[in-house]
Amino acid sequence: MSNWKVGQIKVKVGAYTPAPSAKVTVATGPAAPSVVVPAPPAARDPDADLARLAEIQAAVKAEDYDRASDLADEALKSGLEHSLVLNLAALKREDEGRYDEALATLARAIALDPRDIGARNAAGLVLARVERYADALAMFDGVVAIQPAFAGAHCARGTALEALGRLKEAEVAYKHTLDLQPQNLGALQGLANLLSRRGAHAQARPLAETVLAAEPNFPDAVMVLAAADAAEGAGERAERRLELLAADARLTPQQRALAQGLLGDVLDAQDRPADAFQAYAACNMGLFRAYAPVHDQGIGALEFSRGMLEELAAIPASAWTSAAAPRADGPKTHVFLLGFPRSGTTLLEQVLASHPDVEALEERETLLDATRAFLRQPSDLGRLAVAREAELAPLRDAYWAKVRAEGAEPAGKVFVDKHPLNTFRLPLILKLFPDAKILFARRDPRDVVLSCYRRRFAMSGSAYQLLTLPGAAGYYDAAMRIAELVEPAMGPRTHVVRHEALVDGFDTVVGEVCAALGLPWVEAMRNFADQARDRAVATPSGAQLSRGLSAEGVGAWRRYRDQLAPVLPTLEPWVTRFGYSAT
Repeated sequence: MSNWKVGQIKVKVGAYTPAPSAKVTVATGPAAPSVVVPAPPAARDPDADLARLAEIQAAVKAEDYDRASDLADEALKSGLEHSLVLNLAALKREDEGRYDEALATLARAIALDPRDIGARNAAGLVLARVERYADALAMFDGVVAIQPAFAGAHCARGTALEALGRLKEAEVAYKHTLDLQPQNLGALQGLANLLSRRGAHAQARPLAETVLAAEPNFPDAVMVLAAADAAEGAGERAERRLELLAADARLTPQQRALAQGLLGDVLDAQDRPADAFQAYAACNMGLFRAYAPVHDQGIGALEFSRGMLEELAAIPASAWTSAAAPRADGPKTHVFLLGFPRSGTTLLEQVLASHPDVEALEERETLLDATRAFLRQPSDLGRLAVAREAELAPLRDAYWAKVRAEGAEPAGKVFVDKHPLNTFRLPLILKLFPDAKILFARRDPRDVVLSCYRRRFAMSGSAYQLLTLPGAAGYYDAAMRIAELVEPAMGPRTHVVRHEALVDGFDTVVGEVCAALGLPWVEAMRNFADQARDRAVATPSGAQLSRGLSAEGVGAWRRYRDQLAPVLPTLEPWVTRFGYSAT
């Protein structure tokens, strides 16, 4: 169990709504709260059950959750089915890392009493802990539907929304939490996180300090303050904060890894690349080990992409062309913005999103149905190559339904679907959307791989590949080779945007992009930083974009030349092909 109260352990065992079935209500003493118990089976001893429940509830009132959950576990094993017992028994299973059992136990509690907000909220928190954020959000939505004034559930909704990259919605949830409960530490910390992510360190600092005053060394708050220190030039102070945090025995492996990753950024800002790289390596190895049980099983994303290459090599590029009638309710122009993570896709998307004629969507899984139908395994590419319109049309409809479900309204606009990893889905895109244009973001491969290694992404099968330099370089190589194999089909409708050229000659490059998409130039695109702050960018680029155009990362690989040496041979062919200097 967490040693920090910010995690809202209390709401997992909070008040529950009695089930509408037959009940017996008994008070255990003049000052004791009443205990509501479903009528027990004839074989049970009602008095003994009531005594057990009274003992459990006394432990809860004393905030002795370890004892309460132990007592509840014993009661459950004896056959006593009660929502409070099930809730606390689930807490014990969660504390022991038995998450599936905890969720199954909570499902029994919810089945026993569908309006038990304690069990529903607890289930949401367990789902969030195992990073099933969409499922967690659905559970929290159910809680607030039953009890709209439950501040803890609104805060938990914010956390899930933040993890899903829906930052504006997360901000609304955190602020609503504070309307209901002004000193809710979780919501204060959530807002501090969001402000820090967009580079608003001065506003984030007092919120994090409030959290730390109540919960010393709370990880997120320390990292917010360290980021603020670093932004203000107080690198040594940030370094001390993070070193002390990383030494805290209460941290989870993920928290310790993230602290080390931020330490790497602090050391990099002090021009200490060797020390910074050591911190990045510690961060990535920590995350690699923590997520190995999930992402190091079966076929990984890199192996899958190499399987795609074998299949694509045997399929003529002409197979990826098709014909589809334009939609009456579709966009004026449909654009896929892709490339590879850290290639400049977010900058380009923010610039385009500043245009009044553009509707942009940032990194949503809009091709999920098509991927399930034709890209579950590399060999599916053979079926996709010969797929008929009757098979493709429903997937096209599902795509547009997903786009609208994500809040985008593309009709009549230039619609930009930005997702750098859609490079791996190029065969799907070309087959489904023969009229779509493709913006391909390109950046020095060495800067791309270094930046992928240094940044902390929301964990996924693809992000897991970026935790090692060989994995990141290999995954980049696979993406570029996939693009190369389908280039004959995509070439005529593709516009390559070189990141370094965009930074060096913004107006010229953006003007060329506008011409390629049929857009007029507008001055608002120069003010993309304001748009980025308002849209709350969810990628690691958010804070940098809020400061405006910067050449900060151009050529950064040179400072890490020695550390990158093992993967430079993998990247060298692309460095040459794309016209970058060898030195």
